[in-house]
Amino acid sequence: MTFQPNPGDEIMVNGRAYTVGQHPAAPGVAYAQAGRQGIVYQLIPVRGEVYEAKALKVFFPKFRIPAMVYQSEHLGNYREMPGLRVSSREVLTPERNGDLIAKYPDLLYAVMMPWIHGNTWFDVVSDQRNLARSESLMLAKALAAIGSSMEQRGLAHCDLSAPNVMLPFFSEVKLPEGSAAVELVDVEQMYSPKMDRPDVLLAGSPGYAAHRTVHSGLWSAYADRFAGAIIMGEMLGWCDPAIVNRAWGESYFDQHEMQTPCERYFLLKKSLGQRWGNGISELFSRAWDSQDLSSCPTFGEWLIAISALSEEEVAAVDSQVVEPSSVEASAASDTEEPAVKQDEGTEEVKEIPAEIMASLGIEPGTRAVNDHVVERLFHQARDLEQAGNLSGALEIFKSAYHFVKKDSPLEVELAAAIQGLKAQLEPAEDTTNKGFRAILQSRKFMIAGAAAIVILAGSVVTVNQILADKTESRQLEAQLLAEQEAEAALRLQEEEKARQLQEEEAAAKQAEAAKLAEEQRLKDEAAEQEAIAQKEKERAALQEKYDRQAKYEAYLASVEEKKQRQELQAKYDNQAKYEAYLAQQAEQKKKAAEAEAAAKVAADAEAKRQQAQAKAAQQAAQAAKAAQAQQLQKQRSENVIELVALYNKAYNAQVAGNKPRAKNFAREFMDVYNKDTAYYKTVGKMSSRRNNLNAFLNDDSHWIPKL
Repeated sequence: MTFQPNPGDEIMVNGRAYTVGQHPAAPGVAYAQAGRQGIVYQLIPVRGEVYEAKALKVFFPKFRIPAMVYQSEHLGNYREMPGLRVSSREVLTPERNGDLIAKYPDLLYAVMMPWIHGNTWFDVVSDQRNLARSESLMLAKALAAIGSSMEQRGLAHCDLSAPNVMLPFFSEVKLPEGSAAVELVDVEQMYSPKMDRPDVLLAGSPGYAAHRTVHSGLWSAYADRFAGAIIMGEMLGWCDPAIVNRAWGESYFDQHEMQTPCERYFLLKKSLGQRWGNGISELFSRAWDSQDLSSCPTFGEWLIAISALSEEEVAAVDSQVVEPSSVEASAASDTEEPAVKQDEGTEEVKEIPAEIMASLGIEPGTRAVNDHVVERLFHQARDLEQAGNLSGALEIFKSAYHFVKKDSPLEVELAAAIQGLKAQLEPAEDTTNKGFRAILQSRKFMIAGAAAIVILAGSVVTVNQILADKTESRQLEAQLLAEQEAEAALRLQEEEKARQLQEEEAAAKQAEAAKLAEEQRLKDEAAEQEAIAQKEKERAALQEKYDRQAKYEAYLASVEEKKQRQELQAKYDNQAKYEAYLAQQAEQKKKAAEAEAAAKVAADAEAKRQQAQAKAAQQAAQAAKAAQAQQLQKQRSENVIELVALYNKAYNAQVAGNKPRAKNFAREFMDVYNKDTAYYKTVGKMSSRRNNLNAFLNDDSHWIPKL
């Protein structure tokens, strides 16, 4: 029988009763969240507080691993660490939970852990919810502290992403004091030096995984550094409306943009520098440009930099922040075609936006070359061209053209690529219609004009010789570049062959080791079977000997028993006669005593009956009172969930423009709220919800805020 519970279904786990929670946004549907490894259900204790709810994670068949028991025992050592409350886990095993698993086989090796109340960072990003500066700073600092504490113990989450970062800070459920503002969930892939490598490795989540390591899987002490830098960058940037509005969707970055000089990167880096200082911006750039995970900044570095941002410093930075529109406009200019200035009789000189040059470490006002940047831009443009995005490739080629040396082979190649893409994107025009102005603006005419000026100036070098020298130089440089590329390609092929050879050798060694281990296992099993057979033979012989001895002893015992029985019978006969005489004498005394005892017993029984009736009545009254209080508390908890759902429905109906439907939900809310006003005033933001809906009922133009 598959495990598909309904809201309110009761389940007994390890001697404690729970009920399946109801989804606050979908009445009648169980509160469940699906992940990559399984489905998590909310279980509310029948006797207990709401914050004591548990999460029951039911794994898909592929991830039901017996070693989960050992893993959970090891993770339990970290349950007191900030942000790792889900490490307190109980695994459902056949030994302890056989009856429950027999009824629901899907629960084999399922895990019980604390339910973390609140939204996920995924919810904040996908809803494009703006944060206050203090909230951004607090969340980023909390995540940095969690990561630093884990790194100090050699731990790594290995699947750090927006859905796995919970935010109890935004929970409407009243939590105990000392609760962490950020919690990590889905810790089955956690790395620890004391734990075995999982059979199945995850390659990270889109929008948070470094593209250089995404194909090899993540399981090391450094696995969280890149993803953590991205999430902390998002948290710090989410107080900037320009960043929130430019988000890709379920994450700020598209996975194809990771570690590329894309527009979103420049925008976020600039926002971090302006709002939080150059230290934060440099840490983010180090992670973005890192060649491997170990070269990313540690969480300790992030924690130091974020902790240094006091409230006074935040206020000072606030006054210097550029309006979002200007930041967004400058970032948009990164991908637009730069302005063109025309010097008299000279070649076109393209201006480079100062923001792009500064972000890439190039001094503004120069044409200094950054080979690393040009190479990344060139390859990104080629990838877009192969994917059919010709306009995007053209824009990237234009950006790369800013950073190459004049008259270099790479400039020639980029110019040819730009010209070719323009020819594909723009239809061919009739040359007869271009006119004299087009001829004047052509590159050939400009070169011819420059040559004429040189001749008129009396130069000792002819224009043809100059052009020939330039052509020869370009050809030599192009040939050298081609040789270097061929040599690099050959070196990569040799390295790939060497790597494949090493993998084949390792696989062969592993197969040989497995074969030897299997042979040894078969030998051990044969020896064990032989030893068992020998022990069984010896046991059978010894048992036969015991049986013969037992038969002889039984015969002797029967003879002795018969003799003793005859002697005892004679004694019993004499004793019986004497006892019969005594019994006759005592019979009369016994009858009198029995009559007296019967009267006393009847009196005692009546007194006890009356006491029992009084005690039972008292217990029944106490039980009824306790049941009534428990039912009231349960009803109140359910009504709180219903009130939140009704408020959200009213808000959604107003957003959809259906005011009558919104008023119906508002009236239902007021009906439930007025039944127990004194209690609901003390619950979270319920009073604020009631005031907002009451104002809406009185004036339907009042806008219901989203809480």
